[in-house]
Amino acid sequence: MLHAKCYDRITTSCSARSDQTQQQQQQHDNMSLLAKIAEIENEMARTQKNKATAHHLGLLKARLAKLRRELITPKGGGGGGAGEGFDVAKTGDARIGFVGFPSVGKSTLLSNLAGVYSEVAAYEFTTLTTVPGVIRYKGAKIQLLDLPGIIEGAKDGKGRGRQVIAVARTCNLILIVLDVLKPLGHKKLIEHELEGFGIRLNKQPPNIGYKRKDKGGINFTATCAQSELDAETVKSILAEVYLPCIYVLNKIDQISIEELDIIYKVPHCVPISAHHRWNFDDLLEKMWDYLKLVRIYTKPKGQLPDYTSPVVLPDDHTAVEDFCLKIHKSLIKEFKYALVWGASVKHNPQKVGKDHVMDDEDVIQLVKK
Repeated sequence: MLHAKCYDRITTSCSARSDQTQQQQQQHDNMSLLAKIAEIENEMARTQKNKATAHHLGLLKARLAKLRRELITPKGGGGGGAGEGFDVAKTGDARIGFVGFPSVGKSTLLSNLAGVYSEVAAYEFTTLTTVPGVIRYKGAKIQLLDLPGIIEGAKDGKGRGRQVIAVARTCNLILIVLDVLKPLGHKKLIEHELEGFGIRLNKQPPNIGYKRKDKGGINFTATCAQSELDAETVKSILAEVYLPCIYVLNKIDQISIEELDIIYKVPHCVPISAHHRWNFDDLLEKMWDYLKLVRIYTKPKGQLPDYTSPVVLPDDHTAVEDFCLKIHKSLIKEFKYALVWGASVKHNPQKVGKDHVMDDEDVIQLVKK
């Protein structure tokens, strides 16, 4: 019995030492990453911005984003994960993330848009986990996510910023909710946090071509000597996410009409009052425009088209083949041809193949083999 107790003590002691060693190693790795991040940030601060240095700054940004992703991703894959309440299944035709500092009205906006209750109070950090909601607009099912308030330093792993930004990367559209009384300061800070994690807002992705293969990962082959570009930098650039963004200026009931007129002229902005439900129509319309979705209506043989439940596709994947894959993967194997009515064809109906690209609100009837 005595030997068993001693063995238990030794085992517990070894386990505690092992955990302590792992924590010390993790802290050492984080300190090393932070030093590298600080070094790149200092180099970016010293580099003058002009056309000649734009390429160099772009490479530095890509490396910075890669280091920050390493900083917030725990090693080993297991343990920790995304955090309780952050693993929200993606449903519907599109996902919109509400990002902002604490207590700017994100929860009130979601509650009034989707009828979802997210705890609301007049103090900071009310929402502690991701709160999902769903709205139907123009026949599309759109998932809304009220993300916990971002704090300065989120990109470096402070607070729950890393989980918030990780979920934001999976969205089709970002709504940055700002307090209309202090918009510019918060806007710059949030953009800085998202940029640091490789999220580019309202920007065009770089013109990079690649060939997809069955296996092997990313293989970088240079046709001439490269002074700065290497495989790791290319991977970092490809890992960046380019997302459309709308700046929602909340609490317009606290400003004058003259100030509201000025706000309306700011690009990518929609002024609202979440509490009073003011200007929700403009917000929903802008959300729809930025999501760039296309609705395709189905028509069973010998019946009228079903205008109540469209198949919704992103506007860059609207071929008949994309339509079939959205319904079921096996459908394309049985596909013979399709009859299409609408703006994408010259006469109604028109017989088309799987490569035909459809327009918004086209009607389609599939004919199987």
